[in-house]
Amino acid sequence: MKTTFFLIIGFLLLFASGSISSQEVTGKNTDLQTGSVSTMCTPDLYELTSKWASEFGSLHPEVKINVSEADYGSTGFGTGGSLGFISGKATTAIIDETNWKMVVGRDVVVAVMNSENPFSAEVNKQGISQEQLTQMLINPLNRNWGTMLVKSLAEPIHLYIVNDETVKAGLEKFINGKNIAFTGIIVGTRDEMVSAIQKDPYAIGFCSLLNITESDQNLAGNLKLLPIDKNGNGTLEYMENIYADLNTFQRGIWIGKYPKSLVSNVYAVSNVQPANENELEFLKWVITEGQLYMNANGYCELVGSESQSQLDKLTIASINVSPVKDASQAGIVLLIVALVLVAGWVTSAVVRNYRKQKNITPDFNISPTGFSEDTLVLPNGLYFDKSHTWSFMEKDGNITVGIDDFLQHITGPVSRIEMKSPGETIRKGDVLFSIIQFGKQLNIYAPFSGIIKKQNTALLSDSSAINSSPYEAGWVYRIEPSNWIKEVQLMDLSEKYRRWLGAEFTRLKEFMTAILRPESPEYAHIVLQDGGELKEGVLAEFGPKVWEDFQTNFLDTFK
Repeated sequence: MKTTFFLIIGFLLLFASGSISSQEVTGKNTDLQTGSVSTMCTPDLYELTSKWASEFGSLHPEVKINVSEADYGSTGFGTGGSLGFISGKATTAIIDETNWKMVVGRDVVVAVMNSENPFSAEVNKQGISQEQLTQMLINPLNRNWGTMLVKSLAEPIHLYIVNDETVKAGLEKFINGKNIAFTGIIVGTRDEMVSAIQKDPYAIGFCSLLNITESDQNLAGNLKLLPIDKNGNGTLEYMENIYADLNTFQRGIWIGKYPKSLVSNVYAVSNVQPANENELEFLKWVITEGQLYMNANGYCELVGSESQSQLDKLTIASINVSPVKDASQAGIVLLIVALVLVAGWVTSAVVRNYRKQKNITPDFNISPTGFSEDTLVLPNGLYFDKSHTWSFMEKDGNITVGIDDFLQHITGPVSRIEMKSPGETIRKGDVLFSIIQFGKQLNIYAPFSGIIKKQNTALLSDSSAINSSPYEAGWVYRIEPSNWIKEVQLMDLSEKYRRWLGAEFTRLKEFMTAILRPESPEYAHIVLQDGGELKEGVLAEFGPKVWEDFQTNFLDTFK
């Protein structure tokens, strides 16, 4: 350790004789560089983009956002590093997969039914498949509830479609380009359709999600979403059941549980990753405060932590390298680096000495090979909770808390951790801290109640210990418990916890298998090794949508 330390210091001193650079992370600025940002947009987004430009400009008068409108077939979007905003109406030529793009909103076509439909329980249980909806739309003879539920029912289905070209185009895409047989289908305004379905328990309507969303973000009275059996197996499985409320539904859309053909995204695009300070701040504003203008312009806002995940991507993208201008600045940088290294070395020595004095003496080293029940490290003397946290009572009565080895193997390297501050009170089941991997986030819940006395500040600058040493250097808090005697009864010691983790491995495999899409077999190698063993960092290769789903359908089930 000492040899490595002094080699690093020597290297830095040698490096000082040449040119050096430092990384500067751009945060949220209130004073931006004077200048302009050029944007192009498709015709349907001109009003929204202009509103964004106007509102952002009023907050930052030093920056002028120039907006120009282009045809849907234009190939000039995002060229030269400029920004473009396009909707799903745009041709595929605009959305070049080699270019940078980011979702900033969406439009969604939905099927809606009367909440007092007499077959509602059966519909909720099995859903309606894409094939069933297709046959209903293209063949008037199939417009009855018996056909939909594969039962001997004669009750007719009365169909309504909002008179909107986007809705019609989405439906035709959903039924694979087949022609809708409009015979018998009532096409009208939003109000006409909503009123008719509210009065007709046998009706089904197709419209934009915003057509049936009230100002309080609830569905219009007496209406409910028609659940779609996405995989067509005749059962609305838990992975498909996103129709309980609007928030769950919209999060499910983001995660990919809703047919893509019925979703029209709004993208910010460019032929290069945005790096200009003004462009980045404008984009950050669009996916935060700018979302307030989406609904008024006919588009759905980003939902849940989607905005935060996009914001994290932009924050990562805004890391710039700037040269150090003179030798004095170089010396300062080297001095800071050297001090950090010295502090790190001293801290490491203190931690090692501290651990030697502890009562727990198992081997805490984490096995670098494989990921199975046999390779998990679960030290004796610790209490484990179903929130995948561990707890240990120190001599002073405070409890040290961290995450278990199982969870860190699943996430892979943690890039950042968000912690509460000392003095804050937490209750069992509250969000205790969040682990983040480059914009993807999981919330970890408190295994007991108490007052946070100390946080592991070393994790703020280097969170790698969460993975390399989850039970030692990777501890997160020391907490003064308020109800320890009662709440510790709900925790398990290592052997019992290991048996419980056996079921968790099975549940994890079921979860990962369920998210693998048949049309994307390339993901299979990410999840399972030969013999069906889970791969190390099984979530690392997936995006924030899957992490959101893991949070809701895996971690939150024991909240």
